[in-house]
Amino acid sequence: MGPVAGFIAALLVTVGFLVGAALTGRFRRIRAHVLMVLGSVVSLGVAIYYALSVGDVYDLEAAGVITPIHLGLARLTTAAYLWPLVTGPLAARGKVPRRVHHIGAYVALGLTVAATVTGVMMLMGAEPLPAS
Repeated sequence: MGPVAGFIAALLVTVGFLVGAALTGRFRRIRAHVLMVLGSVVSLGVAIYYALSVGDVYDLEAAGVITPIHLGLARLTTAAYLWPLVTGPLAARGKVPRRVHHIGAYVALGLTVAATVTGVMMLMGAEPLPAS
């Protein structure tokens, strides 16, 4: 599988797991929620792996200013996943209010959407590199 197809597939799987995590969390199906979160973290790792390879087949700098915007947003999004990953177990044990966890989860989800949109914009503006 090429880097672009691998990235898109892994990203779609990640989004599916995130939606599943949001729904199972909302309905307090904790075991299923934890499995969905684990799936989203693993698939996000796979998406990042493929995303780093996209630069081998596309001239991302040709996309212009959206490239550094997307890359910064993608890094911020990845870091934002730490908030719900840390607060989830704390909320389950009553150490922090569940609302703190919910806010972090929705911030990470919103940033994921923003990173996805800017990533699509970047790829649309990038130029394929000649095959070597």
